[in-house]
Amino acid sequence: MKNSDVIHKILKYHPQFPGNYAGCDGYKFGDPNAECNGIATALVPTVDVIRRTGELGCNLLVVHEPIFYSTEDYPDWRAGGKNSVYEEKKALLDKYGITVWRDHDHMHAHNPDSIFTGVIKYLGWENYYISSEKSSIKVPMGYLFELPETTVKELGQYLEDKLAMNGLRIVGNPEDKIRKVAIVGHLFPGFGTQSETREYGTDLINAMEQGLDAIIPGEVIEWTVLSYVRDALALGRKKAVFNIGHFNMEELGMRYAQDWIGDLVDHKVPVHYLPTKDIYRYIERKHL
Repeated sequence: MKNSDVIHKILKYHPQFPGNYAGCDGYKFGDPNAECNGIATALVPTVDVIRRTGELGCNLLVVHEPIFYSTEDYPDWRAGGKNSVYEEKKALLDKYGITVWRDHDHMHAHNPDSIFTGVIKYLGWENYYISSEKSSIKVPMGYLFELPETTVKELGQYLEDKLAMNGLRIVGNPEDKIRKVAIVGHLFPGFGTQSETREYGTDLINAMEQGLDAIIPGEVIEWTVLSYVRDALALGRKKAVFNIGHFNMEELGMRYAQDWIGDLVDHKVPVHYLPTKDIYRYIERKHL
C-alpha cells in the first residue's frame, strides 16, 4: 500500500467538494508514491511530532493544521528572507522520509464534523449533547451540552486533564456551579457578521442571555463575549469562559482520526495518534 493509496481512501471517505478544489488540504511534503510503512495522526506537524513519527517507523503523517507557518500553508517557505527553522524542519522530514498530508477542510466538511466528533467522543460528552432542535438556547456554529452540575474550577481541571494542558485561563468564579456549556467557534473580529452591531461574539452573548452558562471557544478576542462575561460576573451572574486555545480545542479530533483511518486501511499498517502537546507554558505567579 502506497501513501497515495491511503490518501485516496481518506478522500473517498470524506464528502466530495464540487468542481476543482483549491483549499489548503493536500501533500505538504514527501513522496506520495512511497510504500506506506505506518501512519501517524497529529493535530500539528511540529518538530517534536516529526521526530516521534520517525522514531515509530511511520512515513505518512496526517495532520490538521499548517506546517510551514503561513495561513495559505504552502509546502515551502515563500515569505522572503532566510528561515533557518524551516530549513532544519525540512531536513528532519527528509531524514525520516516522511510524507505529510494535511486534512483540514475535508474533515470539517464531514457530516458530522470529523474533528468535533472526536472532541466530543474523547471528552466523554456524547450523552450530554443537546441538538438545537431540542433547546431554547441557540448556539450558532457550536455544540451545546447539559453536563452534570459542576463548578467552574472542576470543569477547568477536567479539561486540563483530558487535553493534557499545562494550565488554563478562565474568565469566571472558580466556585460557581454550571451545567449548560457550549464548545463554540473562533471569536475572530467580525466573524459571522450579519450587521454592524451583530457578529459571532454578540450571537454568543444572546445565547448566554438565553441560559448558556459557559463557553469553550477556539481563538479569542477580548472585547465581545469575554468582556460581557467579566461584566456579568461583576453583576452577580454565573458565567464562564474556558480559554483553552485553538489547538487544544481540536486536539482530540486527531485522536479520533486514528480510529477511522485505521478502519479505512483495514489495520494492515500501524496507525498511531501523536498528541501535539500544549503550546503554552505558564510562569507561576507569586501573590504578594
